[in-house]
Amino acid sequence: MDTPRRLLLVNGPNLNLLGTREPEIYGSETLADVERLVVDTAAASGFEVRAVQSNHEGVLIDAIHEARPDCAGIVINPGGLTHTSVVLRDALSSVALPVAEVHVSDVYAREEFRHHSYVRDVAVVHVIGEGVAGYAHATRLLLDVITGHADG
Repeated sequence: MDTPRRLLLVNGPNLNLLGTREPEIYGSETLADVERLVVDTAAASGFEVRAVQSNHEGVLIDAIHEARPDCAGIVINPGGLTHTSVVLRDALSSVALPVAEVHVSDVYAREEFRHHSYVRDVAVVHVIGEGVAGYAHATRLLLDVITGHADG
């Protein structure tokens, strides 16, 4: 069977407020800007994107499960769920798709509780603290993994 030419983009709680929430930390670009950036980055490699954002953990888990048959990988910014959600980590692990974890801010330069990621061990790509541009970087790295062009 051919690898699907689609990525799932997952944005967790509060990321709908990008551009207005703490712009000194997260910048002024919006979630629509993020989605457009990932769509354009993926399209350059012949991939399409299905995007989901929710403030509800179960909605994100359902979207991850639904990606299994028709997506080649997942780009995810779990937001605060990064540091708290074993079930989100388990959902990512259970679908057996390559995962790129992305964070707009440098979570390791912030509060101590943000230093632990439940997603880290199931992700093959980690892009931390590059702002919204990090989504494009994470998408390109994930596509390299999917297409077999990753260094390694």
